[in-house]
Amino acid sequence: MAPAKRRRSASVDVGGVGIGGDAPIAVQSMTNTPTADVESTVAQICDLVRAGSELVRLTVNTRQAAEAVPAIADALARAGCEVPLIGDFHYNGHLLLAEHPACADTLAKYRINPGNVGVGVGRDDNFAAIIGRAIAHRRPVRIGANWGSVDADLQARLMEQHAVGADARPPREVVRTALLESVLASARRAEELGLEPDRIVVSIKVSNVPELVAVNRELAASCSYPIHLGLTEAGGGDRGIIGSVVGSGILLVEGIGDTVRVSLTPEPDGDRTREVQVARQLLQSLDLRRFEPQVVSCPGCGRTGSTAYLALADRVRKHIAEMSREWSRRFPGVEELEIAVMGCVVNGPGESRHADIGISLPGTAEEPKAPVYVDGALHATLAGDDIAGQFLHLLDDYIERRFGS
Repeated sequence: MAPAKRRRSASVDVGGVGIGGDAPIAVQSMTNTPTADVESTVAQICDLVRAGSELVRLTVNTRQAAEAVPAIADALARAGCEVPLIGDFHYNGHLLLAEHPACADTLAKYRINPGNVGVGVGRDDNFAAIIGRAIAHRRPVRIGANWGSVDADLQARLMEQHAVGADARPPREVVRTALLESVLASARRAEELGLEPDRIVVSIKVSNVPELVAVNRELAASCSYPIHLGLTEAGGGDRGIIGSVVGSGILLVEGIGDTVRVSLTPEPDGDRTREVQVARQLLQSLDLRRFEPQVVSCPGCGRTGSTAYLALADRVRKHIAEMSREWSRRFPGVEELEIAVMGCVVNGPGESRHADIGISLPGTAEEPKAPVYVDGALHATLAGDDIAGQFLHLLDDYIERRFGS
């Protein structure tokens, strides 16, 4: 099923990257280094950008972190790794933005949580101060509520209101309403304070997939602000990937979502760029964006017989990963390429014909030859000890001929 027509939203410019409107759905990520550690933060941002992150958020929680932001941006520029930086503020953002105007000016967007600096007793002035800084520096703001830090006063009032009688509702439904009211009330207040509607992005994040889908459907139906998607506290490994892909994927198929982050818990000393890779593949799998050639490969079975097929599929994937940046630079349109790497005669020739270029390795008891199909027709038959090398040569040649100037 093709994704639904995308929900119409305002267009917000974040340091030259569009969110909403007709802009492509943007991929975001966030650092987990101490922001005050300029060297490690710059190194991680460059890794995220090389992986394909188009926006990078970083924590700004201390004076040292705020002081480091301009130095980080300068170091990124020297490294040729410029990317819009988003400041993540909680509790003390009004102070840090006021005390460190260079930080406020360097950041391309501010992210605030109405659960800890929003519309409500004791927080109105702080919220207004941050919005005032955004207006002064002409910066957009993401107003993002999380159910782990929902506005406690609002939630308590709604819980009491819907506890018994005709208005009784399940607690999770009440929390959903609290999140929605918190974000929308804060966005309305930001507009009242003078922030233009095209400088507001909203998000509601929870760690439960059905609730994520339900609350973002309500959010999409209630406003025209661009929506940032993501399953918060998604976890690590398969759980984090599957939950994030299912939750955000359902919404994206319905046309909801203008920017996305996959919030994975990495292994100790693990690769932070994994969340970027998953987000990009999510968009590519839904045909919402294309970033690199797509490989179709079968899982293998008793018919494939040997490790040759697995080794070839792995080698092709690694070759694409190594070459995709150069290919994108030299060969516009190469990201639309479909490559099939199949393991036996059952589906191999058929899948290879559907792809732009595909190979079908011989399975158990099949004749030891590997037909290669190009643009739906048999192009060559490979044999010998280096079928993988021969196929990669054909692949490179095909890309040069089809996409080269």
